[in-house]
Amino acid sequence: MSNFKIYHTLPEDAVSIRKKVFMEEQGFQDEFDDIDDIADQIVLYEADVPAATCRIYWNTQKQDYVVGRIAVIKEFRGKSLGAAILREAENQVKKQNGKALYLAAQVRAKGFYEKSGYTAVGEEFLEEYCPHIWMYKKL
Repeated sequence: MSNFKIYHTLPEDAVSIRKKVFMEEQGFQDEFDDIDDIADQIVLYEADVPAATCRIYWNTQKQDYVVGRIAVIKEFRGKSLGAAILREAENQVKKQNGKALYLAAQVRAKGFYEKSGYTAVGEEFLEEYCPHIWMYKKL
């Protein structure tokens, strides 16, 4: 059974998931940044095992909320946990009276976000040599 925990600091469970997915699997180097100091972190647990994570924060440039660092541990993929943690992020933003949610999607994951109601905006850009595109959804 899944359950979510919301943290106002970066918990070790989120660090572990992001290291495994983004650094070990995908080769990113600059995984952790100053946004982690201001973001709320969400961790999804499957039978008390940390399985997925993301972070949400207010972005002054966008004047809206951003969800990022959405990651699901390899052993838990194919069980719709990515969609579940994205829905939970949307719910948390709605609780804070957010009207829209933005994310910088890896281009290869664009279809996943489109299925969840997100629309691409602007041009693709590189983040550590990986093509990304901004997407948003009105809540």
